[in-house]
Amino acid sequence: MKSLLTFSIATLLMSTACFADAPAADAVISIWPSDPPAWDAPTEPEADTSGEDGRQVAGERVIRLGNVATPQLHVYRPVGIDSGTAVVICPGGGYSILAWDLEGTEIAERFSKIGVTALVLKYRVPTRQAETNWLAPVQDVQRSIGLVRSGAIDGVQASRVGVLGFSAGGNASAHAALAKKRHYDAIDGAEDTKFTPDYAVLVYPAWLVKDDNPGQLIDTLEVTPQSPPMFFAHASDDRINAMSSVTMYSELKKHQIPGSLHVFASGGHGFGSRVAGAPTDAWFELCHQWMNSQGWLKP
Repeated sequence: MKSLLTFSIATLLMSTACFADAPAADAVISIWPSDPPAWDAPTEPEADTSGEDGRQVAGERVIRLGNVATPQLHVYRPVGIDSGTAVVICPGGGYSILAWDLEGTEIAERFSKIGVTALVLKYRVPTRQAETNWLAPVQDVQRSIGLVRSGAIDGVQASRVGVLGFSAGGNASAHAALAKKRHYDAIDGAEDTKFTPDYAVLVYPAWLVKDDNPGQLIDTLEVTPQSPPMFFAHASDDRINAMSSVTMYSELKKHQIPGSLHVFASGGHGFGSRVAGAPTDAWFELCHQWMNSQGWLKP
């Protein structure tokens, strides 16, 4: 399969204008060669919906990207030594918007500095009202994993490909990590590779457990002996039940699958990796140590 070239200068300039407050990517590619799989696409144009009085985290505004109809990967190559590890990053936003900088580009910058190729996935939203709200985002995740693993992205050669998701992005990442099938029809050589990730990092993942039994995963998620290792970070005072992380970790342990679980005393929901003086500030460094202990950060 021929390598995908970075997309047009015009598109890149448009993307730069939309994300003026976000760190610049080394490259941006569209993940589908034409239209993505069928879905109820928005009619309004893609835009930052945060407004002047939008939510702030650690004293800084958050880009709330809405009406995403053209999925893209924003590529952040390693700064210094390339470990051969890559991660597809899925920002949260309740399957309504994407917290683009807080849970996307800022995270990619940090991973690139520890030798990881970080690819922020601008997946399709909104899908919150869809019958299967995670389906279109998971299709985008699976396609992205295939593109990275098949070597279809210029300058990216990864021996390990993981997913990292926040909140709803954590829900999509969990579904991608535990998928038993590819959720779309094959298009090209990107589908000749394994469609599940080699590892998953779930940060305050949403809606993984049943409302009436938080000790049990929802019916669309099942851990098996083939499931990948996972890292979890959650705050105990999060409005999204921390049992999403605890129960998934417990299921991994039942199958002797490596995992690392961190439930912090406080920190709430949607902290990203910004330093706010909360216990949750520590999660990124803990994740860094976990990945290093697995041997994934060695060249």
